[in-house]
Amino acid sequence: DYELCEEWGHLYPVPREDLINLHREHLLHLLEMGDMEKALQLLQRIEDPGICLAISEQSLDQHPNLAASHFLADYLTAHFYASLTTARRNEIQALYIGSKVLLTLPELSRVNYFHLSSRPLLMLEQLLMNMKVDWVAVAVQTLHQLLAGQEIGFTVEDIDNLLSKYAEKALNFPFTLKEKRS
Repeated sequence: DYELCEEWGHLYPVPREDLINLHREHLLHLLEMGDMEKALQLLQRIEDPGICLAISEQSLDQHPNLAASHFLADYLTAHFYASLTTARRNEIQALYIGSKVLLTLPELSRVNYFHLSSRPLLMLEQLLMNMKVDWVAVAVQTLHQLLAGQEIGFTVEDIDNLLSKYAEKALNFPFTLKEKRS
């Protein structure tokens, strides 16, 4: 049905908003089905860059699944980096990095942290609070690789400070040890 509507749009004048809505719904459907190749082909068929940007941004704002969010954030960064405001650019890059970190977690646990995908530093803190040290190690390594030369609102130093803070808390003992006397 989406393809038929798309053909109809080539034959008859369709209002811009209706065209954006059609392509957005088609894109979200393809991403939901996991067909990233067809989703990319759809975006490449759209001749007007303004419409393509609107479709991609609106699709991302609908908070699709993890793979779709990752795909859209990557696509927007790769193709429309200069067209985005600094705040929006940082938001999209944070979502890209957060989704990349989520993909390093065990599949069954991703759902517990998905709501933090646009806030990777907070996700890292949540992992620390949940004592998921092995996951934190992989997440930190991923973040260090992804943050090289990126500006997304936090730095490698912020990660190090967070780790130091929790390492310090792990060494605090809320009680004193009593000596046993024989």
